[in-house]
Amino acid sequence: MTEHAASPRRGDTTAAHAPAPQHVVETMTGAQSLIRSLEAVGADTVFGIPGGAILPAYDPLMDSAKVRHILVRHEQGAGHAATGYAQATGRVGVCMATSGPGATNLVTPIADAYMDSVPMVAITGQVSSKAIGTDAFQEADICGITMPITKHNYLVTDPAEIPRVIAEAFHIAATGRPGPVLVDIAKDALQATTTFRWPVELSLPGYRPVTKPHAKQIREAAKMLVGAKRPVLYVGGGVIKAQATTELRILAELTGAPVVTTLMALGAFPDSHPQHLGMPGMHGSVPAVTALQKADLLFTLGARFDDRVTGKLDGFAPHAKVVHADIDPAEIGKNRPADVPIVGDAREVLADLIVAVQAEFDAGHKGDYSQWWEKLDEWKKTYPLGYEPAPGGRLSPQQVIERIGRLVGPEAIYAAGVGQHQMWSSQFIRFEKPGTWLNSGGAGTMGYAVPAAMGAKAGRPDTAVWAIDGDGCFQMTNQELATCALNDIPIKVAVINNGSLGMVRQWQTLFYNQRYSNTVLHAGPDHDGIAPPAQGTRIPDFVLLSEAMGCVGLRCERPEDLDAVIKQAMEINDRPVVIDFIVHQDAMVWPMVAAGTSNDEIQFAKGVRPDFGDDLD
Repeated sequence: MTEHAASPRRGDTTAAHAPAPQHVVETMTGAQSLIRSLEAVGADTVFGIPGGAILPAYDPLMDSAKVRHILVRHEQGAGHAATGYAQATGRVGVCMATSGPGATNLVTPIADAYMDSVPMVAITGQVSSKAIGTDAFQEADICGITMPITKHNYLVTDPAEIPRVIAEAFHIAATGRPGPVLVDIAKDALQATTTFRWPVELSLPGYRPVTKPHAKQIREAAKMLVGAKRPVLYVGGGVIKAQATTELRILAELTGAPVVTTLMALGAFPDSHPQHLGMPGMHGSVPAVTALQKADLLFTLGARFDDRVTGKLDGFAPHAKVVHADIDPAEIGKNRPADVPIVGDAREVLADLIVAVQAEFDAGHKGDYSQWWEKLDEWKKTYPLGYEPAPGGRLSPQQVIERIGRLVGPEAIYAAGVGQHQMWSSQFIRFEKPGTWLNSGGAGTMGYAVPAAMGAKAGRPDTAVWAIDGDGCFQMTNQELATCALNDIPIKVAVINNGSLGMVRQWQTLFYNQRYSNTVLHAGPDHDGIAPPAQGTRIPDFVLLSEAMGCVGLRCERPEDLDAVIKQAMEINDRPVVIDFIVHQDAMVWPMVAAGTSNDEIQFAKGVRPDFGDDLD
């Protein structure tokens, strides 16, 4: 089990709360009440920036011996750091900002956390209660703005409500389907005197997540699994959120069924396991994508049938019946009707399924997947993941990422930005354990990697943390390197520098007749963008930029230097390290299912479509 396995589980209704002093009643300001409440729920790290409306809270925060505040350089960095912390530790991440632009700068990471079901509490200051609605200086209706992208949010104008609201916010964020909760507190509520009471009694009659699955549905699902000829365990990020990876492996090995893990579920099932087919989706492995297409049963656990996995929805898995288990009943049947719907926590679902499948075995009912595995093994052998060598002795981006994964190893945490480097990381780093892969899956947020890695390292300081970033993503949030340097957070950042917005450029190559409109990052108006500029004209020079922010800056341009540079970075642990890997810009991510097409149209490489020898080809 990984480090986060001991953290509160999302199905545990007491999970959000650490042991707290019993029956504490004290008089203090609302701001002091806020900090005491954060201490009481077990928050140990807050990422944020002070400003006028939230400033009253920063004074008592200075005196807290339990809550560490990390001063970031941009509120977006605070939000992504909170999500990285949460994903790496399994605990609730916390970020803090002031009103108006401070709060609105949190919108992107809040939306990101909502899409990826990450437990986060965002605390924002608001203008004084009498000024709300008057367009006061730095006023923004952050509750209204974030209503569609939060699990719940609060506007607090009475200081007496602060302990209850904080307790509820952490409870809601951590239980059921995890997600972000916003707490917006008026400045006068922070300044006013109040009575702090703890513990608080939670009364949420409208919020009772179902965690225990229905026994009849479990029995029916087990019958379908042992009766299928071509089943696939389609595993989503919910299995990691529920800390159900041990149960998943037991079920998989008990049944012998193949497993695919989505982008958000990498590490839920070991990449090295012989039953693992890889990642499905737009850039998934050929065996994983094809297995879903040709399956007669999709046994779906904590996944949501998103468009990047299904491709053209009406052509997805046309022969398959569906068992769909999820903690969120709204996801079941949303995109694909379920023959057997199961609402419940993935860990409890899997535990009950193991018992039910064993009962089927004891009754003489056992699935025979031998012919299915003959096909699967053939596809695995014929269509392995790979890449073309870079031309002219240059660095291949896939090679860079593969070597990082091999040299650093599966115990490390890897955070990726969004684009080609994200997909190559998912393909060429071997993920063996949960909680070791962080990325922005649903929102696809550029700039995620550096602050998320910072949050992960803050939460798990004894674990090596690498951010695999693109040169486009890196330029959005690299200011947080200064935060890392000043706060003893020695992350490693690998910048996969191809001088362009790589994934957009790939689409322009494939679908826009190689018209590279505004995707070349290293070219000004007098440069054609075809070749990288000379070394002296790199703008920006990532090595110099990194050194200016208190980091070690390295550069690698030749394959023969690759391992030595990675090892050099691994040996530096007293400050952040940034490596500028200069790679060739024409590398593409394969396999690929073009947007809007059926997964049957998967291409193994450019112009190369697999031949499966059946009527679906």
